[in-house]
Amino acid sequence: MTSVSPSTVLVTGPSRSGKSEWAERLAANHEHAGQQITYVATAIIDSTDHEWSARIERHLQRRPSSWQTLQVPMDLSQAIQAAGQIECLLIDSLGTWTANGLEFDDELWNTHCQELFNAIARSQCSLIFVAEETGWGVVPAYPTGRRFRDRLGTLTRHVGAIANTTYLVTAGHVLNLTKLGTHLDI
Repeated sequence: MTSVSPSTVLVTGPSRSGKSEWAERLAANHEHAGQQITYVATAIIDSTDHEWSARIERHLQRRPSSWQTLQVPMDLSQAIQAAGQIECLLIDSLGTWTANGLEFDDELWNTHCQELFNAIARSQCSLIFVAEETGWGVVPAYPTGRRFRDRLGTLTRHVGAIANTTYLVTAGHVLNLTKLGTHLDI
C-alpha cells in the first residue's frame, strides 16, 4: 500500500458541468494509492421526489461498489473528525449542505461553518469537496435565494482558502485554479 499524505481539494463549477465526475476521478486516484473511499452525500433523500431520487441514483450508479456511502445532511465536521488516515472522503456537495442549513439563523450557520473549517484543518484524511458556483447571474429576487447564494459563496471561498488544490469545472473542462490563479485573502 502506498502512503498518501492527507490533502484537501475543492472542485467547483456550475450545474451539470462535470464537477462530480472530476471529483470521483480524483477519489479513484486515492483508491489506487491505497486509501478507502467514503462518499459523503449531503442530500436529504425524499422518496416522494422522483426526479431527485433519479439524480441520486445516477450518482450512485457511477461509483465503484468498493466505496462506502454516508448520508450526512449537516454534521460534516463530525464525519471528517471520525475519518482515519487511510480514508479519502468525497463530500458532494457543499451547495446541498448549505441548502440544508438555510433555516439556521446567522449565528448557528456561522457556528456550523467554523466547526467545518476546524475539522478540515485538523483532518488526518484526504478530503475532496464538490461545490456549486452560484452568483454568476442576477441577484435573486427573494431573500432565501440571496441567503443561499451569499452563504454558499462565502463557504466556498473559505474552503478554497484552506484547500491544497482548487479546480473549476465548466462545460466539461477542468481548470486547476491553484496553478492558474492568484489567491485572494479572506
